[in-house]
Amino acid sequence: MAQKYIPPIQGRGGQIFDVLCLLVMVFAVLFVPVWLNIAVPSRVRVLPEGVQLTEAADADGNVTQTWTGLTWEAIGQNPTMQERWQALGYSVEGAADIVTQPFDYTLDVGGIAMTAVVILGYFVFMLVLSKREYKDVIAEKFE
Repeated sequence: MAQKYIPPIQGRGGQIFDVLCLLVMVFAVLFVPVWLNIAVPSRVRVLPEGVQLTEAADADGNVTQTWTGLTWEAIGQNPTMQERWQALGYSVEGAADIVTQPFDYTLDVGGIAMTAVVILGYFVFMLVLSKREYKDVIAEKFE
């Protein structure tokens, strides 16, 4: 019969190191995609036919938008939608600024592949580092 497996005891310093590593990894996972501009939704203004937008910036950097040909119907909003927009405090110009910039939900295959490689790499890394402990536990339970 194999001797009883006694897992190694991790010291306080090792625990603190593990926690700090996990915090750094979480921060990296959340911040790096934003920093590299790969997690920013793509929005491109699509103006309906007959509607034009002119933007002008003043000396302070404030942008003024001037719409021509803009109506609720031109931006595809029916009377019920118009009522809801107005209940939320939006004018036709404010609603048009939102409606004419739809989100682009195109999948980034490269980003998905990179995420899969990182997850698989982490899994392999954990298996390699834990190989001895896994062997000892399996030996204790099944031999």
